[in-house]
Amino acid sequence: MLVLNNVSKRLSDGRLLLRDISFSVGRGELVAVLGLSGVGKTVLLRCINRLTTPDSGNIVLNGDDNPVDITNCNIQELRTVRRRIGMIFQNFSLVKRLSVLENVLTGRLGYTDTLHNLFFGFSAEDVDRALNVLDRVGIADLAYRRAGTLSGGEMQRVAIARALLQEPYLLLADEPIANLDPNTSERIVELLREITISEGIGTLAVLHQPEIARKHATRVIGIKNGVVCYDGEPNISEEDLATIYGRTTG
Repeated sequence: MLVLNNVSKRLSDGRLLLRDISFSVGRGELVAVLGLSGVGKTVLLRCINRLTTPDSGNIVLNGDDNPVDITNCNIQELRTVRRRIGMIFQNFSLVKRLSVLENVLTGRLGYTDTLHNLFFGFSAEDVDRALNVLDRVGIADLAYRRAGTLSGGEMQRVAIARALLQEPYLLLADEPIANLDPNTSERIVELLREITISEGIGTLAVLHQPEIARKHATRVIGIKNGVVCYDGEPNISEEDLATIYGRTTG
């Protein structure tokens, strides 16, 4: 589904942030990325979606047996690739004055002409798709509510629905539960896992909660000092956590 080969990225000051990062994400995998703040987890996601460009290495997305090297896409190819990569952010990135349904429908913009949507709106088919996806994430009853009136957990469900409307091969979640309470966090990551497995997509989620990664991820990747220091089962040991976070054990 997704393969990273020796991906490296330097900051504008020349510091090497990510060094020779290599791993893959398969269908039905929810892979949690753990590490201290500032180790490059968010930059890694931005490289995958080409919001920033790696300095070396390559990133390949293969959703339909047609591998695409994201790192070497031109602008038109990148537009096509981004249709199939859904992004979920910690701050939800919703337009709060718009309805839930309107926010979700923006997930179809990569498939349509923006000017056409501006003047004529979305098709009835897209509206039906959006309503079905809202039902899928458990908030169909909120479709016509203004997004700004929702709770944090409801907003994140809207963001997940918007990403799903892209019909993604891959979901990238950048600290999707950072602004949520513990109970809501559990439900959101549980929903991500259920969708990942049932839809047969891949999900790469940056998390700051090892206990939630242990419980809901299918795999854990740890990053420290710019390299992958752990790639394995979610029931990660305290010793391995200490390695990722630089703690001492005992």
